[in-house]
Order: sequence, then C-alpha cells, then structure tokens
Amino acid sequence: MTSPPGRRLLSRSLSASLSLALAAVGTAAAVVMAGAPPAQAAGVPAPSPVGIPGRGATVPFTEQEAEYAATNGALIGPDRLYGSLPSEASGRQAVTLDSAGEYVEFTLTAPANAMTFRYSLPDNSAGTGRDASIDVRVNGSSLKSVPVTSKYGWYYGGYPFNNNPGDTNPHHFYDETRTMFGSTLAAGTKVRLQVTSTAASPSFTIDLADFEQVGAPVGKPSGALDVVGDFGADPTGNTDSTAKFQAAVDAGRTQGREVYIPQGTFQVNDHIVVDKVTLRGAGPWYSVLTGRHPTDRSRAVGVYGKYAAQGGSSNVTLKDFAIIGDIRERVDNDQVNAIGGAMSNSVVDNVWMQHTKCGAWMDGPMDNFTIRNSRILDQTADGVNFHYGVTNSTVTNTFVRNTGDDGLAMWAENIPNVKNKFTFNTVILPILANNIVTYGGKDITISDNVMSDTITNGGGLHIANRYPGVNSGQGTAVSGTHTAARNTLIRTGNNDFNWRFGVGAIWFSGLNEPISNATINITDSEILDSSYAAIHLIEGASNGLHFDNIKIDGAGTYALQIQSPGTASFNKVVATHIAQSNPIHNCVGSGFQITQGTGNSGWYANPPACTGVWPDPVWTNGGVPGSGGPTDPPDPTDPPDPTDPPEETGNLAQGRTVTETSHVDVYGAANAVDGNANSYWESRNNAFPQSVTVDLGAAKAVKRLVLKLPPAAAWATRTQTIGVTGSTDNSTYNSLKASAGYTFNPSSGNTATVTLPGTSTRYVRLTFTGNTGWPAAQLSELEAYTS
Repeated sequence: MTSPPGRRLLSRSLSASLSLALAAVGTAAAVVMAGAPPAQAAGVPAPSPVGIPGRGATVPFTEQEAEYAATNGALIGPDRLYGSLPSEASGRQAVTLDSAGEYVEFTLTAPANAMTFRYSLPDNSAGTGRDASIDVRVNGSSLKSVPVTSKYGWYYGGYPFNNNPGDTNPHHFYDETRTMFGSTLAAGTKVRLQVTSTAASPSFTIDLADFEQVGAPVGKPSGALDVVGDFGADPTGNTDSTAKFQAAVDAGRTQGREVYIPQGTFQVNDHIVVDKVTLRGAGPWYSVLTGRHPTDRSRAVGVYGKYAAQGGSSNVTLKDFAIIGDIRERVDNDQVNAIGGAMSNSVVDNVWMQHTKCGAWMDGPMDNFTIRNSRILDQTADGVNFHYGVTNSTVTNTFVRNTGDDGLAMWAENIPNVKNKFTFNTVILPILANNIVTYGGKDITISDNVMSDTITNGGGLHIANRYPGVNSGQGTAVSGTHTAARNTLIRTGNNDFNWRFGVGAIWFSGLNEPISNATINITDSEILDSSYAAIHLIEGASNGLHFDNIKIDGAGTYALQIQSPGTASFNKVVATHIAQSNPIHNCVGSGFQITQGTGNSGWYANPPACTGVWPDPVWTNGGVPGSGGPTDPPDPTDPPDPTDPPEETGNLAQGRTVTETSHVDVYGAANAVDGNANSYWESRNNAFPQSVTVDLGAAKAVKRLVLKLPPAAAWATRTQTIGVTGSTDNSTYNSLKASAGYTFNPSSGNTATVTLPGTSTRYVRLTFTGNTGWPAAQLSELEAYTS
C-alpha cells in the first residue's frame, strides 16, 4: 500500500546538550506494596502497577521485579534522572550482572510454562547493537540459553533520534524477550537468569520477569482457510510469505470464510491488507508474523486496513497471533506499524505487538474500532494513536510497556475524534511523552486505567489543545464531557528537558487555544508518588476542570503547579506527603479560580507560592523522603520563603510561562524559553506585527535581553525589527526599548543583545515588525537578566 500523504508522527524535540548521569543514585520507598518476595537484592520497596484490584488490564502473567529476587549482582537505583539506566526500569530499580556466574533468581508463586523478561545490554561502538545470550536455569540445572540483544534499544541525539553513539542523549535502554520452558513448572520452582560469559556483552541488566501459564494452541476453526495448507505460506520463516497471506485474506473476504494462521514464524515483508475478513492464529505464543523488506526499509510486516482515501476497511477481526517486527529506528513517515490504516466496525483481540514503530496507528475517518486483551511492547513511537477522526472506538484490557512515545493517544488532527474510550489498560514506561493522552476530542473517556513510570517530556494523563490541527474552528478541540474516572497513577510526571521544570502527573494545556468548551471530570482516582507536581496547568488556559474524590499521596514538588489561567472545582481531594510546605505554585494569581467543595485537605494555600525558582524534587514515596534532583534538594520543611525569593543572577525567562500572537506547526513560543537554542518559535507568515510575551513570575529590574536564533549555519544572516515593552499587570504596557533592527549572524553565534534601563517589569513583550530572512517572527531563545 502507498502511505497517505502528509501523515507523520508528531515531532517532540529534546535538548541535544543534556548532561547525562549514568550512575545510580537516590532512594525511594513504597506507597503501596504489591507482595514483593524477600528483598535479597536490597531493593527499595516501590508500588507496582500490575495487579491493582479493579484497575488496569487483567493480565495472564505474574510479575516479579529483579530488585526483590535472590541475586549476587549489583542493585542499581532507585533513580529517576533522565538518561540513567535505572530511570527507565520498572520501579526505577534493576539488577546489573557483569561477571560470569552472576544471576537473578526468581521463585515462582504460581505454575508457569513461559517467561518474558525485561533487560538491557550496552550498545556497541557502531550503534548497531550487540547480540549475546543468557542462561535459564531451573532449580540449579541449566534449561536453555536465551538470545538477547541491544539492537532494538539505544537511541541518541534530538528527535526523532538516531543510532549514533557519538551523539548526546542516550535513552531507550531496555528490551524484552520471551521463552517457553517446555513444561509446566510448579509454584516454588526457582528460575534463574545467569551469566555464563561476558565475551559478547560486558553486562546484563535485569529489570523484571513475567511468568505465565500459556494455554495449548488454538486449532483451526471449522471451515476456515489455512494460510499454510491452502496457500503455501512458509511456517519456518525461511521464505517471504507476504503474497501467500494476501491471497489468503482476499479469498477469505470473497468466500466469507475465516483465515487461520497455524503454529509457525512467518516472514512477512510488507503490509497484509485486510477488509471484511477474520484473520485468526493459534495464539500469540504460537503464530508469529515477522519481517522487513530486505532493501526497502520503509516496508515491513503489518496488518493494515485500506486507507480512508481508498475507502477504508470494515468488519475485520484480528485475533490470537503476534506481530513481532524488526524496527530499529524511528522514521516518522514510514508506515511500519503492527496495525494501521482505517478499520471500521472491527476488532483486534489478543494480539501481541512488539518491535514495530507503533503498535496501532489508526488513520481515520473510521468508526467503532476496538483493541482488547492485547500486549504492546517495545515500540519506537506510540503504543496506539487514534488519528484523524476516529470515533466510537476503544482500547481496553490492554497492557502497554516501553513505548518510544505516548503509550495510548488520541490526536484529533483536522477531523474530530468523538466518543472514544481508553479503559482498563495498564500503561508503563513511555520513554518519551505521556502514558495516556487526548489531543483535542469530544466526549472522551479515560477510565479504570493504571499509568506508571513516565520518563520525560510528558505526564501520566494529559488532556490538551495541543499539536497541529487541534482547534475549535475545525471542531477538533477539547469539547463536550471528558471523563477520567477510577485511574491510578504511580511515579508519573517528570522533568521536561525542553522546559527545564517538572510536568505534573495529570496535566492540561491550552497551547493552541484555551480549553473552554468542555466539562472535564477527574474522579475517584489515586495520584501516587508523583515525580514532580500531582496536578499541572500550563499554556493558554484550562477551564471546566472538576476534581472529585482524589487521593494525592506523595508529590516531588507541589500538589498543584499552576502556570496558566483556568477554573477548577475540588471536592474530597486529599493530599499528603507533598514535598513543598506550600502545596500550590501559582504565579498567575487570580487568573486561576478555585471552587472548593467539602472534604478537602493538604493541597490548598492562600497565598500560594510564586518563587520564580523551580525546586528540585523530593520523592516522598508515602512519607519517607529521598533525594530526587541532580543537586541536593531543599529541605521539604524549609523551602525558600515565597515572599523573599533568593537573588536571581541567571536567565529569568527560562521555563517561564510564555504567550504569542501566533505560531506555525510545532514551533510554539514555549520553544523560546526552553533553554535549547536549536528549537525555536516562528509566527504565522506574512502577518506582521507579531509578538511574544514572557511572564517572569514577579516584577524584576531587567537590564539586558539576549535574543537567539539557532546557531546552525543553515540559518543565514538576517535582521529582525523588534521593539520591547514591559508591564507589571499584563494590561498596561510601556516602552522599554524603541523598535530597532537587530542582526543575527551565525558566524557570531546568531545572537543579539538588547540593553534596557532596569525598569521593574514582570511581563516582557517583544514585538516584531520585520525580518529580512523570512516573512515571520523567529526566535529560539529569549533570555532576561538583571545585570
């Protein structure tokens, strides 16, 4: 199939100048324990996202963390600092084995005949990954050697990342593999992962193991067509079976018969296009589709509906098989997802998706599509994305872990997403962005889920008017009633290295336009051990928020982090173990309106804090403080006095709230205060004047501005005409510097300095009236200094 034009995954830029701490530091303690075995690895107890009664996916396995198992290896973590090996581990802890004879040994708590384990090997010097093996031993005797690899991990540089170890920003360290034991092992059996040699890999880091009892293969349904017996597909995987599968599903459609995939591993090097057919396997442990085109790397295994522009597909059932791809990089224009296209009135049931770009990237318009009872693991981008007018569709009872971008996402780009639901899912360890998010959408439900261990540039649950094509003019903005009920969030939120401050566990954004035409109900939920704030508003405004019966237990900074106006009601919201003594950070003042009901405690303060300084997090973990930042965190009982902030000698604008008159594509004004000169704001073209305004949080005697454009030589010399005004109330603005031309020359760093009289001002506005290099205002950094 030819990919539809203009359909790309969203760019999320990361700073390329990160200083990475690869050593394990920090401590953590439990909020809720999940029955860990004796802590022979000295792991710090941490709440588990698996097996929470009534929440998340009902999974067929029992999970055990390596840090609580018997081992003679080295515990790493707990650590949440982006770029460190334990920060991407479940519970932010793991065990490293770096000598022959070192092991992690699990004791089965239930019978099992199969195991999936999550691990990390170091990359090789070329960035192509290394292959090794590790022994599986049962009650002391060797059972088998299991291949492991690092070729599906280790990404570098800025978005969309690369495989060059010489670049900065290494991340996405872990992978998973699975194996069957050949027989059922009884409860109490000891299963050991043991290193026999370090010749192929100098170390093996074990995160966890999932043990399950896999049922017998499902036989061919009566009357079904057989891809092997009837069409000659090769179950050994030695030859390409793409054409054989396509012939089988085409015949199934025309004859009205199911198509059966017997046991085997089948090489499929391109899309299988399905319409009005059931494709069923013997089970995801038995029927496996894999493969990638040998010369055209943009073609790979995937089961796709027809694209909407080709009429779309309908009445498709995909069931009981696995799609395990060979995608080792992220190229957003490549349609190398496990499942894609448009499928209305269709169901994906018990499908295992691994090592593809996305588990399922669905491009509408399409209606009534369901993913259920499935596993989505080790993706380079999103787990699921409902994109372009997906309606009345659901992901439910699905387990998602180690995605390279949002775990479960809805993105109403240009065409409304309406009445979609994400329910009873467990979403763990998105390496970039959010666990669960809806960008725009009407009447959306996100309920009964478990979200844990956000890594960077996102939070646990996100509701936003963000990203291209999300606006009320096209009916795609957040509207109607959004319901987020009975969710559990654990260790979610993180430090966004673009913004240089924490993102909340539950956060809202009105970047494209304010959220103003919706009722958003967040109810009956727990926000546990948040890495930074529990609840967060930023960009534009977010109105119509209602929090009812919410438990906040542990927040690394604040209960509420308010960086944009909005309205919210709070009823029976109880917060404990908030790191900062003032639980609210709010520099927008009365712009954020709180309506209090009854039964609230622990989260409200009047006045709130507005220090102009973002504190390092203190990970409280149910009341036991532990260190959290790259420097010593402040004493949670003695934060800086909010009425007497420390003297500020650095850039006052970095990470502050910023607004704009317009922007194009993903080049929003937040890029101008993110500390990264390679990202930038660009206004609408051919529409001068344009302005950008930064809120410094309090009135400051600003004496100098440093304006930057990206330093790359590709940015030719240009002169921009800019005037500077200031305000103490964001209403009345006075001139701080008359409009003048400022030249940006890449040979001298592409910077310009504006001297100011030191007038006390809180809001600094730059107004652009011309640009000799491009018909728009452009700015990568606005820096403000008092000296």
